[in-house]
Amino acid sequence: MEFFYVAYTEDKRLVKGKLSATSEEAALNLLSYGGYQTVSLKEVVPFFNLQKLAARFSRVKPKEIIMFSRQLALLLESGTDIVTSLELLQSQVTNHTLKVVLGEVASDIRGGSSLSAALGKHPRAFPDLYSRTLAAGEQAGNLEVVLRQMAEYLERGATTEKKIKNALTYPVIVAIVAFVVIAVLVTFVLPAFTGLYRSLGADLPATTKLLIGTSEWLIDYGVFLLLGVVALAIIGFLYIRTPAGKYQLNKLMLTIPVIGRINLLSELARCCRTISLLFKVGLPLPEVMSQAIHGTNNKVIAEALTQVQQELIRGEGLSKPMAKRNI
Repeated sequence: MEFFYVAYTEDKRLVKGKLSATSEEAALNLLSYGGYQTVSLKEVVPFFNLQKLAARFSRVKPKEIIMFSRQLALLLESGTDIVTSLELLQSQVTNHTLKVVLGEVASDIRGGSSLSAALGKHPRAFPDLYSRTLAAGEQAGNLEVVLRQMAEYLERGATTEKKIKNALTYPVIVAIVAFVVIAVLVTFVLPAFTGLYRSLGADLPATTKLLIGTSEWLIDYGVFLLLGVVALAIIGFLYIRTPAGKYQLNKLMLTIPVIGRINLLSELARCCRTISLLFKVGLPLPEVMSQAIHGTNNKVIAEALTQVQQELIRGEGLSKPMAKRNI
């Protein structure tokens, strides 16, 4: 960060200038060491900050958080203080967003904030589950252990997500290619054969007549069909933006053949990993369930977990309420 300062020298001359420092406190220390008596110190806020703009649009990948967690755990175990560790890691990362976040986190910790509270101010980089887990580790005095457990949790989640994407990529590509091939056949190939059959006066089977009739209908009214599909897509998109529509979409994603089973197992695996991690660090079960609810993107799963949490608070345990739900 850059600061604009006004200060007196040792011979009582008034001077102005700029200097770079990691925080306001560091800037004051630099001026003091240089023999200056500070009158005012203000951070320079540029009208157009390219670094912050890049940070706003760049995303922090899970593998970067995993690497950060393991490296921070290693530095803390070696006896390095938390601020120095963050500054070392900030100088090494290449992601603009993470670099800016680590600088602000280090500045907050110098101001007296805890690591978990400082990370909690940046949910785009560090989710709420991450900061809550570190808070439990700080209270228990085993922050290094919790950082390694968090890294393993994120790594398993990233690996599972990658496997699911790879499993779904092939069917999607096959479906797209099949749609393109059928469109080419109906639009270009079948009309050519239709003219040939009519010129020969051949008696065609019923299935061939149906296929040719479908091709002619699509050529004549395909534009209207396309407009209808687009209109339905827009209506569907607007509907799934509503709470009821999003709930129905999430329900469909869990019940659709083949893909639904994959999505369900993925959500349940994520939920189990979250509960296991938070239970290990010592959080009470009701709070563990709250974090599991916030950690899922599926409204159907979240609703079921909320019901389990309510029955858990009433004293019915965890396994019994879970057994009542079909998911």
